[in-house]
Amino acid sequence: MRVLILDLDTLRPDHLGCYGYHRNTSPNIDSVAREGVRFNNYYCSDAPCLPSRSALMSGMFGIHNGAVGHGGTAADQKLQGESRQFKSDYAKNSLPFLFRKAGFHTVSISPFAERHSSFWFYAGFNEMYNTGISGNEPAHEIAPVALDWLDRKGKEDNWLLHVNFWDPHTPYRTPESFGNPFENEPIEDWMTQEIIDKHRQDCGPHGVREISMFSNETKPKHPRQPGEVRDMEEYKKLIDGYDCGILYMDQHIGMLFDKIKELGVWDDLAIIITSDHGENMGELNSYAEHSTADYITCRIPMIIKWNGCVKGHVDDCLHYNVDLAPTVAEILNVAPWDKWDGKSYAKTLFNGENCEREYIVLSQCAHVCQRSVRFGDYIYIRTYHDGFHNYDKEMLFNIKEDPHELNDISKTHRELCYKAAYLLMEWHDEMMATIDDGIDPLRTVILEGGPYHARGNLFNYTEYLRKTGRENHALRLEKQYGEIDSKYSGTKY
Repeated sequence: MRVLILDLDTLRPDHLGCYGYHRNTSPNIDSVAREGVRFNNYYCSDAPCLPSRSALMSGMFGIHNGAVGHGGTAADQKLQGESRQFKSDYAKNSLPFLFRKAGFHTVSISPFAERHSSFWFYAGFNEMYNTGISGNEPAHEIAPVALDWLDRKGKEDNWLLHVNFWDPHTPYRTPESFGNPFENEPIEDWMTQEIIDKHRQDCGPHGVREISMFSNETKPKHPRQPGEVRDMEEYKKLIDGYDCGILYMDQHIGMLFDKIKELGVWDDLAIIITSDHGENMGELNSYAEHSTADYITCRIPMIIKWNGCVKGHVDDCLHYNVDLAPTVAEILNVAPWDKWDGKSYAKTLFNGENCEREYIVLSQCAHVCQRSVRFGDYIYIRTYHDGFHNYDKEMLFNIKEDPHELNDISKTHRELCYKAAYLLMEWHDEMMATIDDGIDPLRTVILEGGPYHARGNLFNYTEYLRKTGRENHALRLEKQYGEIDSKYSGTKY
């Protein structure tokens, strides 16, 4: 058989037609959902890009594999240490290596390993094609590499082809020649001018007044992405830029599908469609970014079409991306690894059975340091370093009633906060009892100066805050973070 993994960067599921989106952004992706299983509550255990793919490939939470951030010690997976043999256990049990064990020829088309100096990503692949622009490639530079490979080897049996598209990731880079198919289509009505005005009085990297992280800088090369949002017209421009990226990518995915059908192997093809993380588009005053451990950033699509699987099935159970490795191992009859944190949901794929968890724990240590508990209708977010945002130590949202996290109910539902904090403590105790070196990498990030994308940037950001009339936030941040930031910026506060 053949397997195609579509690794689609920064793709929030609620902007796909098969997840209920009102715009026609994803007809080719939607067609796979009709033939297979769509998972409605699927999450990356560790956000964003680097930690998420580390978890996916290793089948281990970041607290175990060590990679939870984008810089510093915790941007690398932990060394195995004394027990390492000629080859590490991590490499021999990585997601692509499972296919190798089952007799597959494995191929990856992705710039990810170079983008993040994460060369463990290659473990288990026979062939690796680096598209060479560190994640800034538009789909028309990635699809030809995949099409060429399919032309040469697509008719052969037993291959795994991993293709990594980046178009929904900032900066939104869909060519101007594509136009705007959504120009006359409305956006969702949850965002309002009142929310925008409220956010404009607040602060935070990638906030409504600094979408370029620490300023409102715009780039002529990327006209689809504004540097700030002042009104609903500019907000629509931002949404249109994101949605155009999804549609442009989907059309190139359609080219791969057409090629595979042309080769006559479509009926023997398994397809896995997923992402590393979502994209906040105003939730928690985060615009065009994936900087929190919240519902929007951590929820990802997962769509699987496999020979013999139930068709058109929707699963609502809680799952992690680390669950994919044990699921594949069960399907391919490969022995599981006892260090995986994931659990197989093969019975869901082939029998429609529930493989439910009571709760899951989510992490973010690249932009902020947060851990969250997703349980019932709720997500509880606990902040250890707010990355220069204005987040409370704990937040609670009813995502069934409030999926865009507009109303923090932590002050009025203390009993739910107590329950979530207990679940987080139970999870942390279990994790720490099974860490070989006894080190929580979130703590490492804190000790090394905080999340990478905030470290050393306080002076420039507080200067920008003052220029934009937010002296109160500049003073608060300098008081809270000035001493530790001075070690990196050289500025004395």
